[in-house]
Amino acid sequence: MKQREEQAGLILLIEDNRGISEMVGEFLERRGYSLDYAADGVTGLHLAVANSYDVIVLDLMLPGMDGLELCRKLRREAKKSTPVLMLTARDTLEDKLVGLDAGADDYLVKPFEIRELEARVRALIRRDRRQVSAELLNVGDLVLDTATLRLTRAGQELTISPIGLKLLGILMRESPRVVSRRDIEREVWGDLLPDSDTLRSHLYNLRKIIDKPFQKPLLHTIHSAGYRLADLDAEMAASKIA
Repeated sequence: MKQREEQAGLILLIEDNRGISEMVGEFLERRGYSLDYAADGVTGLHLAVANSYDVIVLDLMLPGMDGLELCRKLRREAKKSTPVLMLTARDTLEDKLVGLDAGADDYLVKPFEIRELEARVRALIRRDRRQVSAELLNVGDLVLDTATLRLTRAGQELTISPIGLKLLGILMRESPRVVSRRDIEREVWGDLLPDSDTLRSHLYNLRKIIDKPFQKPLLHTIHSAGYRLADLDAEMAASKIA
């Protein structure tokens, strides 16, 4: 593995098309990035788990293990939060949402402009570096370790989907502020426009995991405003003391 390039970033490119990998590699290296390569999913997953990268550029169709399965294993089994930019020839909204639900952070459809790929890589690195300092988030007895993706409530370990983790991270960082539906959708899905039921479905699943087994709800819907994650009892006690 190459030494991390502080000025730009260290990229893992997992792509079996030699022409694309050479084009992307040459362009990004000229722009100051360092790259590692893998031409199949099994090798790519091994590198992604064994090393620390700023971004993983991941092709959807790969020999050995496809990009969706690789991304799921990276998030759910290896508990790695490295930003993932998924490359694919599939351009329907449903395909994009499936990729994001597997744990990808962004989605780029082939054929693509190389400058757009670099812009998306750069944006993922900036966003990830802004969040590095917030490794432990807590609201009430709910605790999320953003470095290991370990989620607990009242000491009990919980398992949620990659999209659920993204939603929870947004709400926990903003707690107790109300976050609008539009802001959440923009942060999770970028310029994609999921149908009105997509966010509602993910929040319903999130509630089942973090609230339903416990006595006190933390996730609250604020009608016509958005959503907030807050321990209302603790807030009320704090306001009385003040």
